[in-house]
Amino acid sequence: MRFMTTSDNASDASAEPTSVAARDWDTASVDPQYRAAVVDLLGALAYGELAAFERLAEDAKLAPTLTDKAELAKMASAEFHHFERIRGRLTEIGSEPTEAMEPFVAAYDSFHKQTAPSDWLEGLVKAYVGDSIASDFYREVAARLDSDTCELVLAVLDDTGHAGFAVEKVRAAIDAEPRVGGRLALWARRLMGEALSQSQRVVAERDALSTMLVGGVADGFDLAEVGRMFSRITEAHTKRMAALGLAA
Repeated sequence: MRFMTTSDNASDASAEPTSVAARDWDTASVDPQYRAAVVDLLGALAYGELAAFERLAEDAKLAPTLTDKAELAKMASAEFHHFERIRGRLTEIGSEPTEAMEPFVAAYDSFHKQTAPSDWLEGLVKAYVGDSIASDFYREVAARLDSDTCELVLAVLDDTGHAGFAVEKVRAAIDAEPRVGGRLALWARRLMGEALSQSQRVVAERDALSTMLVGGVADGFDLAEVGRMFSRITEAHTKRMAALGLAA
């Protein structure tokens, strides 16, 4: 999970880019609070990518075939390249990557500890649902970022292959044994709850990030928009569940 690949771009329905999006990083980062918010955002995203790499490499051990194992390994490699790109950007803007990531380690690790899959199918659903929720959140925020940071965030949210691979495998498993669907639907709902809970915790604990979201930094969200944002994320989750053949 990258805290807070969506296949349907549901969260593209967010508000139009704001005036910050018309600026580049050099111009926007003059505001120290905006700069701090972006460092937080990139730190969270970087650790999310690193954690996703570790998780996919671990989940590959559960793969039933060599082909599936190789597919997950390829996805893990893509996540690590995303991590390296964000780490490089943090260094470029004068922020130490490890320090930027550190505040988010506990929340990510807690999420992954509480949602460790018990089998191959649960691992696939977690990769698809968890990463998609995270990407929805980041796409929402990207519309409020300077053009340079927005471009980077959207680039590292590119689908690494999770979506199509997970949908194909999960739907095939349900077709072969329909009762599996009920178990996986419960699992996906648990993932959704844990993801939103941890996302809200992260935002609440980081002053610069939370201030940006509620409108205190440049053109951030207001409180009403934050509510609409989470509603859009929930709607996108429902659509992904349908794509998997599961009830939300």
